[in-house]
Amino acid sequence: MSPALDKTVNIEALHGKELIAALLEAYPKQVAVSSSFGAEAAVLLSLVAEVDPRIPVLTVDTGCLFEETRAYRELLIRHLGLTDVRILTPDASQIAFRDPGNELWESDPDACCHLRKLEPMNWATKAFKVLIDGRKRFHGDSRAKMKTVEQWGSILKAAPLAGFDEAEIERAFIQRNLPRHPLSARGYRSIGCEPCTSPVGLGEPVRSGRWAGKAKTECGLHKSPWF
Repeated sequence: MSPALDKTVNIEALHGKELIAALLEAYPKQVAVSSSFGAEAAVLLSLVAEVDPRIPVLTVDTGCLFEETRAYRELLIRHLGLTDVRILTPDASQIAFRDPGNELWESDPDACCHLRKLEPMNWATKAFKVLIDGRKRFHGDSRAKMKTVEQWGSILKAAPLAGFDEAEIERAFIQRNLPRHPLSARGYRSIGCEPCTSPVGLGEPVRSGRWAGKAKTECGLHKSPWF
């Protein structure tokens, strides 16, 4: 655990806005937020904006996103007053070399995520010591027993909403009057790239629409060790 944490309150016991504020105090100018601008992204980003709308928000545009996600990203930026949203994109030359036909998602989805998501995010996070994200335990799979704060190599990963349940997320949308992702009304509960995302049926797990029919459950951004 970082020495900076030892000098503060017990950050690992905090959650929500209190955790974000404590991390920003412990690591000034070294904190960033990772966001997909997906179905539940507005909740975390609203807390971030309340603490400091200048905190850098890193988001990857893989080139395969839904147009609705791009529109929602711009809506949330305006609605929340975020001032430093950094849109990361994969290296065009690497796309041309490794995925010229835009078919890698079908033949090797892990390689596709690595090329289009992990590589851009890896470069962008080198300037930071803390990366905040929106993971929640109720999403299940590898997230079910995750810690709120974990050291992943050189990056301290923090999930302020880890302990939030589905009802708390819904309450936050209502109480904070947050706009919804346009695809949420069509049954999309976890939203990534268009080719690998599908609606979720009634009673199905939140992330069952991601890489449906495959053993894959994560893009890799939230697997330890970092990158």
